[in-house]
Amino acid sequence: MGKIGLVTVLFNSEKVLPGFFESIGKQSFADYHLYIIDNNPNQQSAALIENLARNNKVTAYTYIKNDTNVGVAKGNNQGIALSVEAGTSHTLLLNNDIEFYQPNLLQDILDHSIKNNEAIVIPKIFFFDNKKVQLAGAKFLLYKGTTIGIGEGEDDAPIYNIEKYVDFGPTCFALLDNKIFEKVGLMDEKYFVYYDDTDFMYRAHYVYGYKIKLLPSLHIFHKESSSTGGDRTLFSIFYGTRNRIYFIRKNFNGLRFASALSYTLLTRILRYVQFNADQRAQLVNGLRQGFKL
Repeated sequence: MGKIGLVTVLFNSEKVLPGFFESIGKQSFADYHLYIIDNNPNQQSAALIENLARNNKVTAYTYIKNDTNVGVAKGNNQGIALSVEAGTSHTLLLNNDIEFYQPNLLQDILDHSIKNNEAIVIPKIFFFDNKKVQLAGAKFLLYKGTTIGIGEGEDDAPIYNIEKYVDFGPTCFALLDNKIFEKVGLMDEKYFVYYDDTDFMYRAHYVYGYKIKLLPSLHIFHKESSSTGGDRTLFSIFYGTRNRIYFIRKNFNGLRFASALSYTLLTRILRYVQFNADQRAQLVNGLRQGFKL
């Protein structure tokens, strides 16, 4: 049997934490330790977490409060390091803006990883609000330098219930065999937020040959962008632009580099025309910084 270190990074997460803790508390699997990395600027999280943990009988947890917002990538690295040091066999990276209702989910995903020697296992993810598919795995669009969710925005259907290998799985819920960190390393902290999981999964899959297994019988419900406000905020425009440029420059070369960079720059020009003055400023700043990283 294995033991899981659950790693979640908080930022403006107060509204979503009750559902998150309730989901964990209802799990039949008990051999886990939850590592909570708090990037929140306020001081209310600790008391809220203590109450939620007690009320949901989540007793095995470690709470780390950072002095500043160090970003999702570094926060995940902090949690991964604690998980590995504690001697767990697997680390589960999971957002706290998710809920899950299958009581055997943690047991099932761990059992599948161990019995089938799968280094990376992901569930099917639904949008929380409308229960449509967010992704049943995802594909890398290498010529664009990005990914696309399989089934995104669609009603659930038999085609999305096939157990298979996929190119990419987001770290809003991804079980990783700890041996993977010995080869792939940790998250690249330069990303801060966005594309950190894209970069990690690209390295794991395309550089080191790890397969990513989709278990569509396991379901997660994701309150997407609850902490950052969506993809049209100034924050998201800057980091989404900056990090996509950095991801392409870091990982691609030759024709793939030329294609992905050209496509990205062209689509940014089209967005620039649609944006207001503040959004345009963040887009341009993101482009500049993406070429400096």
